Amino acid sequence: MAKDFTPTDIVSVQRPVDKANGLPNAHYTDPQVFSEESEAVLKSTWAGLAVGADVPIAGDAKPISFLGIPLLLLRDRDGNIRVFENICRHRGMQLVSEAKNIEGSIRCPYHSWCYSTKGKLVSTPHVGGAGHNTHPSIVKEELSLNEVRSKVWRDVVFINISGDAPDFTDVHAHLINRWSEFDCQIFHGGAESKFKLELTANYKLAVENYCESYHLPWIHPGLNSYSRLEDHYNIVKYGKYSGQGTLVYRQFRAEDGSPAFPDFPNLSEQWNEGAEYITVYPNVLLGVQRDHAFAIVLEPKAYNKTVEHIHFYYASDATDSKSRSKNTQQWIEVFEEDIFVVQGMQSGRYAPTFDGGRFSPVMDEPTHCYHDWVARKISTYRG
Repeated sequence: MAKDFTPTDIVSVQRPVDKANGLPNAHYTDPQVFSEESEAVLKSTWAGLAVGADVPIAGDAKPISFLGIPLLLLRDRDGNIRVFENICRHRGMQLVSEAKNIEGSIRCPYHSWCYSTKGKLVSTPHVGGAGHNTHPSIVKEELSLNEVRSKVWRDVVFINISGDAPDFTDVHAHLINRWSEFDCQIFHGGAESKFKLELTANYKLAVENYCESYHLPWIHPGLNSYSRLEDHYNIVKYGKYSGQGTLVYRQFRAEDGSPAFPDFPNLSEQWNEGAEYITVYPNVLLGVQRDHAFAIVLEPKAYNKTVEHIHFYYASDATDSKSRSKNTQQWIEVFEEDIFVVQGMQSGRYAPTFDGGRFSPVMDEPTHCYHDWVARKISTYRG
């Protein structure tokens, strides 16, 4: 018999950073708590699903499962990105089973009901009997694909499963303004600029590690040799986002020592040697530098399984392929150094007397900011 679900005590998480504990162990180890948190945090807010580069051409479609929900990422004939439930409105059959380009319409493989790339039902063969393709009870205008609310920012496709979150631009207005200098066209680096890492850990642990620079000297000694702990600063906006910045970003160089990539246009002096790395709550990690940017979409597969989808972007689509590959590999080496830390914290969450841990008020506030946000979303969900 399944045990009764007991809500976790998250009051202490919402205390000031110098008094707070981290989220309780169950938020990393209990499938039932993960289910509650999925509703309160991942489905009720603007969660990252994918990137626009996953469907670069009009008609491109990619099936994606998000928390068990079958979704279809699609670029329609006008070039707009849409997200639909990947099911036919007739009998619930999965429409698209593998990534492909939709040349005509989206055809259900079961009874051949067809939909446009905008989700409109356009054809219902034999629905009224053999040779009769209409029936009075089947009103096409009422049977479009179920569209999921979505928004694309910095090529990341964000979705709101519940459908009732405030507008994305209102929720993230502060961050959008903070990075307004990077509000320009960005270009995905292509096959050389994407990578995937699989973690045996809860997705929140990847966020918690990314937010802070405290671990640099021990986990990233190579990076810390030129971008030292003391060169970093905390980014903390309670209820909004958090992360870290550096004052000594070193521009990526080609083999001859020249800049490998053109800078993003019209940047202020702040970005000559500055860079920022911010988490867009709940599951998107973004980085901006003068000459390239990246997006990491954390895919929560289970309470203890996460896939990191990593993508790199540039100011021009004519950047050198060899340099892009080298840049990607250098970053991946950094991200791979974090794996044992994130998975080690997951293992640690099975210690029965661990109380969620304490935060350094000076070094850990970005991570506490995230814990506090998660806890408040859960409190609101519980009413």
